[in-house]
Amino acid sequence: MSQPLLMLLKLLPTALGLAIATSKMGLVYGGGKKGIMGTVSGAALEAGAKVIGIVPYAMVKNTKEVRNINDGNTGTDEEKFVLLNEDGQVSGWENMETVVVQSMHERKVEMAKRVCGFFGLPGGFGTFEELLEVTTWSQIGLHGKPVVILNVLGFYEPLRDLIRSGIRTGFIPAKNEGLMIFVDGPSDLTAHETFDWGTPALVALRNWNNPGFDFGFDWTKKLGNKQLEGTCTALDAS
Repeated sequence: MSQPLLMLLKLLPTALGLAIATSKMGLVYGGGKKGIMGTVSGAALEAGAKVIGIVPYAMVKNTKEVRNINDGNTGTDEEKFVLLNEDGQVSGWENMETVVVQSMHERKVEMAKRVCGFFGLPGGFGTFEELLEVTTWSQIGLHGKPVVILNVLGFYEPLRDLIRSGIRTGFIPAKNEGLMIFVDGPSDLTAHETFDWGTPALVALRNWNNPGFDFGFDWTKKLGNKQLEGTCTALDAS
């Protein structure tokens, strides 16, 4: 990893977490204190935001109490903690709510149901998969929520090129390029280190215009399930 990107991956998540807290919105993410998402959630918590971590049961072991969404109960005989967590204290961690689900798919569904939009930061396979899945859900009308990509140092240029290649070859409707919003920052990449990524990310989310759905699916017909729509009270960052 290049030194400029390494430096930015320390500053950008903090800026995003602070912006979320300042906007009086909450954060929903995959739980844990490590890596970029640990920095985002830590900054949001320290600034007083409500933060919820959604964790698959396989990533949980006994030591800290958590709530299971399947039965609504908290553990009493044995406590649990998230294996994703690491040592280190951040002011406000004790206020974070951890929700345990059965699987990775349930984790993504639960996060999507709780948020009004998604932020994508530089990451690996898991980040790529989640960003493309929630964008697909928008395309087929499962929800209508913006996906905001923080294109730090052009990290996501290959993804934008791939989307445009899909449009050129007819696999993606041209208007659906707008399902993902790229926040590019200054054209001068050397200015990315001092750029406030949090504020324009939230502006992009608020100003997003849904290009509309291409299919006539009525997801309300699925027995026992609800559309992934709701009040805009929280954000997901992957």
